[in-house]
Amino acid sequence: MGIPHLFRCPISLDLFTDPVTLCTGQTYDRSSIEKWLAAGNLTCPVTMQKLHDPSIVPNHTLRHLIDQWLEMGHQFNPDYFQMIDPDRSIAALKHNLESPESTLETKLQTLAKIQELTSSNSLIQLGFFPLLVELVFAQDNLKFVEQALVCALKLLPVLDNLDLEPLNMLKQESKMAYFLLLFEHGSISIKTSLCHLVEAISTSLETRELCCMLGRNRRLLQGMSLLLHHNSDAGTKAISALCSLEENREYLVREGAVDGLITHVLSPERSSAPMAMATLELLLGVESAKEAVINHPNGVGALVKMVFRVSDSDHGGSESAVNSLMIICHHSLRAREEAISAGVLTQLLLLLQSQCTDMTKTKARMLLKLLRSM
Repeated sequence: MGIPHLFRCPISLDLFTDPVTLCTGQTYDRSSIEKWLAAGNLTCPVTMQKLHDPSIVPNHTLRHLIDQWLEMGHQFNPDYFQMIDPDRSIAALKHNLESPESTLETKLQTLAKIQELTSSNSLIQLGFFPLLVELVFAQDNLKFVEQALVCALKLLPVLDNLDLEPLNMLKQESKMAYFLLLFEHGSISIKTSLCHLVEAISTSLETRELCCMLGRNRRLLQGMSLLLHHNSDAGTKAISALCSLEENREYLVREGAVDGLITHVLSPERSSAPMAMATLELLLGVESAKEAVINHPNGVGALVKMVFRVSDSDHGGSESAVNSLMIICHHSLRAREEAISAGVLTQLLLLLQSQCTDMTKTKARMLLKLLRSM
């Protein structure tokens, strides 16, 4: 029998003699990786991730497995790695995804197994995140893409922000084009997963440039605004994430984010309504957003509704709603009249009697004073 793929160095393709592991979780033969690094390369040969730590660590577990395999006379039981070391079994799953010989059915079964795993750290150490991201934007089978996205998102909570570098592949024109195609024509599950990816992209300095690119993409912003009309919490979170960069806000307003957020706020009992309200408050720093709220038939009414909600025990959206009304009512008589007509005075009095924060109560009193001065 030939050498198991897990026992071959990815560079030399020969049996490991002195396996060592990089910070990316990839293992190489010491002599091969030392030559690679000595040549001035600062990336992992398999994942092409930048090495934030160039040190190499002996992989004693793999060395032990190889010694046992040699002692067994090169006998290889498929269950052998699972019994001795679960990480080797996980590595076998990675091989199934990477191998051009694996059928689509095998790859789908592999993704299903990955979703069931609880050992996320092992998946990170073995370089699954960059692999899954690469596969998502290189596959045309939507069922595979959907499952691969779920697997990639599973790893986000244990990733360091520096590990989001693989997402920068979306700066490539072809990858971005496929991202947009998936967002426009993929299933609800795919669209939701892509929204979660946008959230992650907005959290890291490594992907700040990409966040700017996404925040200026007309097709994406229109698609996200449309999701808000379908009461998508994921769409709200993605737009809120893009809004964290001030330079994105004017583009969001231009592509209909204000209209979508108002629709979302008006939806009954949406758990993400306070986030939508906070995002709307940020967008009101753009002059055209103020006009969009005032000119929307339900714009001012939506803000008034959010001032006090019986279902919102911690009054999460109240302060943003009061701040937003202060902004649009300050220079607009029409906005003040509509707010009063929508019952804002009663809402503010109820808010003042609630358990909201002192800061929120102070702002509520300021708004009451402004409205009573008419």
